[in-house]
Amino acid sequence: MDGMLSQDEINALLAGTDNGGADNSAATATAAPADDDKVLTDEQKDAIGEISNISMGSAATTLGMLLNQTVTITTPNVSYVEWGELADSYDRPCVFLQIKYVDGLDGNNVLVLKENDVKIITDLMMGGPGVASDEPITELHLSAIGEAMNQMMGSAATSMSSMLNKKIDISPPTAELVDLNESMNTGKLPEFLKSKFVKVSFKMLIGNLIDSEIMQLYPFEFAKSLYEIFGMKSSGSSDSTASATASAQPAPAPAPAASPAPAPAPQPMQQPVPDMGAYQQPVMNPYAQPMPGYMQPAMPYPQPQVMGGYQPQPMPNVQPASFKPFTGDMSSTGQHENIDLIMDVPLEVTVELGRTKKSIKEILDFAPGTIVELNKIAGEPIDVLVNGKYVAKGEVVVIEESFGIKITEIIN
Repeated sequence: MDGMLSQDEINALLAGTDNGGADNSAATATAAPADDDKVLTDEQKDAIGEISNISMGSAATTLGMLLNQTVTITTPNVSYVEWGELADSYDRPCVFLQIKYVDGLDGNNVLVLKENDVKIITDLMMGGPGVASDEPITELHLSAIGEAMNQMMGSAATSMSSMLNKKIDISPPTAELVDLNESMNTGKLPEFLKSKFVKVSFKMLIGNLIDSEIMQLYPFEFAKSLYEIFGMKSSGSSDSTASATASAQPAPAPAPAASPAPAPAPQPMQQPVPDMGAYQQPVMNPYAQPMPGYMQPAMPYPQPQVMGGYQPQPMPNVQPASFKPFTGDMSSTGQHENIDLIMDVPLEVTVELGRTKKSIKEILDFAPGTIVELNKIAGEPIDVLVNGKYVAKGEVVVIEESFGIKITEIIN
């Protein structure tokens, strides 16, 4: 019909389009629940934040000892994000430290630090004042921050071992400079960062030098397993505490029936206790449970004894204390037993050629070529000081192209 469609053909095409759209909607509705499964509840976020907070508190103590600074890592904030959200909200480039668990836990995580923070930490580790240079990050920076994070996360793993009651070990972290806009396409990042992951951000303070943020990134499955292990331990602690408390308390009396009952049979009267206040044991709530996650020893309360049922307590075995007599001969044989513990302590050795005193006017007149006379005469031994203490005398010698000192006398 000259290439024109009939009404029946048009209706058939429209029906096919509707069926295809319905099929697509059904497929979308079927696939949606798979993404909804990976959602962290508030309870899971709280547990992961608590685990991270405890482990990072221990890590902050270790870093503070390493840098000789006050380090505080607090306020964990747990969220479930994608790579794009991370790239938009954090400094770039930054340093990624990949940490793998080799014992106790199956998984890995990534610690993220800002470039400026890495430079300051490295400078402090090298004995500097903690200044961030304008030079780009080098292998020296990555090696230093890798060693610092190795000690930090090792301490965090030890803390988690105590908290989860299982041995946990990590492999040495690998440090890498990452540009958040480009690295996702280079294959340098862990596989779990290509989908949604768990981000735990902390506030980090190092003395007066750093007021910044660091982040820990977890795979969803690893974060969920942490929650499950933590939940199992808390539940086990709660059950064991409840059992111990229940065994230490008498069973509660059953509640009386609400329906009217016939007159009870007469009961024999209990013999009253003369001139004694009636002691009534406090009623304990049989349904009270301890706070989950907190172990407390079950302390059985002493039960009051009924008249006629008193049992005498066994007499304690008391013995007089005995002490070794002091002797007048205090031997010094044990004074050098632990001397090896301090053999590696570095001391500063100074050689003093001589001294003199000058007035301010004379010092202001100093110029190239000025000769300053010292209080030592030619050929007289020079002083050797260790940490500012006068310990020896010696004479100057030349060793190849350097000056040296030859000890001639030890000052006792």
